[in-house]
Amino acid sequence: MPETSTSSEIEPIERLEKKIKLLITVLEQTRTEQTKAIDDNLRLSRELEAAKVKFSETENVTAEVVSLKAEREQIRARVSEMLDQLETLSL
Repeated sequence: MPETSTSSEIEPIERLEKKIKLLITVLEQTRTEQTKAIDDNLRLSRELEAAKVKFSETENVTAEVVSLKAEREQIRARVSEMLDQLETLSL
């Protein structure tokens, strides 16, 4: 009988040991996932900043294109006026 009581006393301790080992495994997994999430977050933050810079550059280029088109239209109008004046002088 004493052996049975010792065995029955050890079982809860062994179950507790297994649970603690499982908990340690889960904790290590969680730490690994957290480290990966932090690394991903830093990488994505850098990519977001790079995308913001590119977007800003694109906005500047778009504004330049609009400005150049307006200048081109002004030049076209002036050249057209000058050609009209030249035609009137030639007649």
